[in-house]
Amino acid sequence: MFKVHTLKRLPIVLFIVAVMLVTAACGSNKTENQKQTAWDKIKEKGELTVATSGTLYPASYHDSKSNQLTGYDVEVVREVAKRLGLKVKFIEMGFDGMLTSVNSGKVDLAANDIAITKDREKKFAFSAPYKYSFGSAIVRKSDSSGIHSLDDLKGKKAAGEATTTYMKIARDHGAKEVIYDNATNDQYLRDVSTGRTDVILNDYYLQKLAIAYYSKLNIMIEPHIRFSPSSGGMIMKKDNQELKNKIDSTLKKMKEDGTLTKLSKQFFAGDDVSVKPNIKFSK
Repeated sequence: MFKVHTLKRLPIVLFIVAVMLVTAACGSNKTENQKQTAWDKIKEKGELTVATSGTLYPASYHDSKSNQLTGYDVEVVREVAKRLGLKVKFIEMGFDGMLTSVNSGKVDLAANDIAITKDREKKFAFSAPYKYSFGSAIVRKSDSSGIHSLDDLKGKKAAGEATTTYMKIARDHGAKEVIYDNATNDQYLRDVSTGRTDVILNDYYLQKLAIAYYSKLNIMIEPHIRFSPSSGGMIMKKDNQELKNKIDSTLKKMKEDGTLTKLSKQFFAGDDVSVKPNIKFSK
């Protein structure tokens, strides 16, 4: 009687065991997915999602003839992605939105002439630098906006985006902030020229090109203000170490084979921003 009873229950027992095995397998797959790194997901998708402004010449802008997104940072990212076997999807936004989008995972990284700072390194990971520069000041040509040193910024109207390192410097020196959200160079520069604002603190190489392009405006780079030597790179989430390593390794090869120098000279009118400048900084 015992054997017959056991045989009758056997199909039920086998069914329960099968269900347990399937459940265990599903749990195993879930665990594997949870361990998937940012780099694994990018590789699986075959695409890097990158935040950039599309309004910052010559780092990230739209070509006037083709309207295609291009620029030094944009083309550096494209070359890195190409060498990693990936496509690139650019999402254009203001600078403040870039950091939020990186943190939330909406984008894999941001590239937009972003300065590497100690404060940002506490919250984010940066690629190896591919741009070196320093700060300068655009003022009115007619009267220098009354500015000849950083100390002269007190009470002056400084134009910029709220969370940039340059606006922090202006704020620390007592300037009045005039905040713009992803505005074009044309708007920034005309406002200084007409007196709506007094000064723009920003990257020297960017300002040099802007002054040359808008040569008819009443603006110039103040010759005595040279401050804050800086380096710039791509910014990503703090824990995306594998992605950072892949990018750093690729950038190193691009520096060694002259690709970074070639791209720099293409977009910065012959200047090589991929090496540290040799200049004297103002006190």
